[in-house]
Amino acid sequence: MTKNGLTYADAGVDIDAGNTLVERIKPAAKRTSRPGVMAGLGGFGALFDLKAAGYTDPVLVAATDGVGTKLRIAIDTGNVDTIGVDLVAMCVNDLVCQGAEPLFFLDYFATGKLELDQATRIIEGIAAGCEASGCALIGGETAEMPGMYEPGDFDLAGFAVGAMERGAELPMGVTEGDVLLGLASDGVHSNGYSLVRRIVDMSGLAWGDKAPFVDDTLGPALLAPTRLYVKQALAAVRAGGVHALAHITGGGLTENLPRVLPEGLGAEIDLDAWDLPPVFQWLAQTGGMAETELLKTFNAGIGMVLAVDAARVDALTALLSAQGEAVHKLGHVTAGEGVQYSGALL
Repeated sequence: MTKNGLTYADAGVDIDAGNTLVERIKPAAKRTSRPGVMAGLGGFGALFDLKAAGYTDPVLVAATDGVGTKLRIAIDTGNVDTIGVDLVAMCVNDLVCQGAEPLFFLDYFATGKLELDQATRIIEGIAAGCEASGCALIGGETAEMPGMYEPGDFDLAGFAVGAMERGAELPMGVTEGDVLLGLASDGVHSNGYSLVRRIVDMSGLAWGDKAPFVDDTLGPALLAPTRLYVKQALAAVRAGGVHALAHITGGGLTENLPRVLPEGLGAEIDLDAWDLPPVFQWLAQTGGMAETELLKTFNAGIGMVLAVDAARVDALTALLSAQGEAVHKLGHVTAGEGVQYSGALL
């Protein structure tokens, strides 16, 4: 019998490297363990015990997302340590808007050739995001697919599952007169990066050049990770008076806030209630952006909005401030549809 001697590694897939990666990331995954986790990495599936997590009549909530073309900047600059935080944040910040506590997370990492050091840094960032949001990293998939990606390129997707007790879902009880509290973002977060990259091209700047809006180089400044709002938002929900939460992602305030408002209700927002962060000032000026375009493309400095009972505004503002949030009173829920703006950001 003639054998040609070819191996899977000869075709570009190194199973041993994949196994090495699993061993490398086990300590990071272990740091994310929480009540309910039943097994470590390596099985065909991941087990989670809802009763051990403290739930009696739970409803499960699931979310999936990626980080868009922000990945391109991470790849081109080699700064991959926090892109995993973005991946987690985009999923778990959505879950909390339903009133759910994130329980566990799975990731999908795909590349043409597995580079162990790069992959370890990426997944350790995912673990850091999970740990900061009280969410266990209990599994994932690393796909080495030669011919599918250019050298050095990779893609990420995340999947989060959370739970809440039946009857505790959000939004609930939103009424005209509710006050809108905005929590500050940490920059561009993970939306609008195709436009960001276009504006950077227009500016003539390189990723290693000094950023015009902060004391840092441009690439790392634009890679500031998405803020995790989970623990703070859940604390506010449990304190009482929170009727809705809106994660301000693609579509900005203009499109995300109406998603949590009942039919027949809209919002009035005072654009003078907060200062537009320098990164957005630079993007708008360099790109010649209209204010309306800015507000429906980027978060414009507000990463999460809470609709709260007017009688609970001071207490919830104090609670969120004590947890490190910069809280802005943006406006009110009103009769009507959509978001109406007063004042000016630009």
